Amino acid sequence: MRTINKTTQQLITDKHTECLRSGLHISSELTYGKMPALGDYRWTADLIIATRIQAETGKPPTNGLEYRLGDSGGGFDVLDFKFLPQDQWPAEDIPVDTAISLNGRPNGPESKVPIPFYGAGMSYGSVSEQVMLARAKTAKEWNTFTSTGEGGYPESLVTYKDHIITQIATGMFGVREETIQRTPIVQFKYAQGAKPGLGGHLLGDKATMAVAQLRESVPWVSLFSPFPFHSVYSVEDHKKHVDWVKTINPKALVCVKVSTPTDIDMVSVGSYYAGANILQIDGAYGGTGAAPEIAKKNIAMPIEFAIPKVHRYLLQEGIRDELIIMASGGIRTAYDIAKSIALGADGCVLGTAELVALGCTRCANCERGRGCPIGITTTDPELSQLIDPDWGAKRISNLYRSFQLQLRYILRRLGLRSIRELRGRTDLLIYRDKGRQ
Repeated sequence: MRTINKTTQQLITDKHTECLRSGLHISSELTYGKMPALGDYRWTADLIIATRIQAETGKPPTNGLEYRLGDSGGGFDVLDFKFLPQDQWPAEDIPVDTAISLNGRPNGPESKVPIPFYGAGMSYGSVSEQVMLARAKTAKEWNTFTSTGEGGYPESLVTYKDHIITQIATGMFGVREETIQRTPIVQFKYAQGAKPGLGGHLLGDKATMAVAQLRESVPWVSLFSPFPFHSVYSVEDHKKHVDWVKTINPKALVCVKVSTPTDIDMVSVGSYYAGANILQIDGAYGGTGAAPEIAKKNIAMPIEFAIPKVHRYLLQEGIRDELIIMASGGIRTAYDIAKSIALGADGCVLGTAELVALGCTRCANCERGRGCPIGITTTDPELSQLIDPDWGAKRISNLYRSFQLQLRYILRRLGLRSIRELRGRTDLLIYRDKGRQ
């Protein structure tokens, strides 16, 4: 029986469903004025629903929903591309390559992914094991990667080991020799853009028996990853970390995840000389609703400022092609990915966008054990069953397919035949508000 007393969220969901079925555009004015519970200025209601449509169809929406931009008034939302006239676009039958390499050094394993993005670190505890499995299945289908996050490596992921990045964070939760040996990429997480200098937080009601067992901790007790690694206070210490991993697994690439301090250019050079293959620079817009608002809005540098700063400095040092730069922290759309690469990144790392594809409404209750009504950021044994891994993998894979389709469309309109040709092409970017470079 249909209940009469509906919650605000149910009313909003019904309204959006009605709009989608009728093909109506959900304007920002309507979103902020009458539907305040769905979305925010970065992730508008349009963008959330458009991402869900892409997760269902594998294509961008055609009903008027805005799927390229948010309404933040800054960052990627004020940038656009200087597209060529249509008569100068390459023919439709000319292939457009979206693949990138993840190892620019002359030594080490060859690693190439067919799309210029992969899945961000989301730990068991911050999200359910079902979500981790969905992401792993997608990574295998696309021959790309997803990261364990800092919560350890669940046994259910071993089947997908060739596509799983093992993360080593400051708390060292679940870090074992076998998990390092089985992975193609090891990632050191020194900081994340949503809360640099604060370490990781997992509150007690999410530290269930299963989570605690994997993390080798006490159930129902809050876990805090320290900041920083207390064994690393210099580039030389950093190199010892990299050498340690390469001794255990000589075939693994080493990725270093850092936030975006003002000296991020110096950090990037230090990581290069420490022996890293990939540097993931994580901007202030990233992270889940579990990160403190005071940290997200006031500490790290926005990713669109950090990318060109790092790119230019590495060019000056003559080492740009040897260090792969992956940008994260607020990458929502295919257009954000393309803009990041035009600013100087090699590719991007996706987090929240994948969760929105699974039904995330951006309600920001991620830190609570039963706070996520969708069953994504929960370890509750009942709520987590809301996400079927096969269903989730299909939706994330469809989102990837839509993103690749849009990237090829963007490249063709710019007269380019490869995503690698777009790197550092700031001359192809303009400001949306004034139409100036």
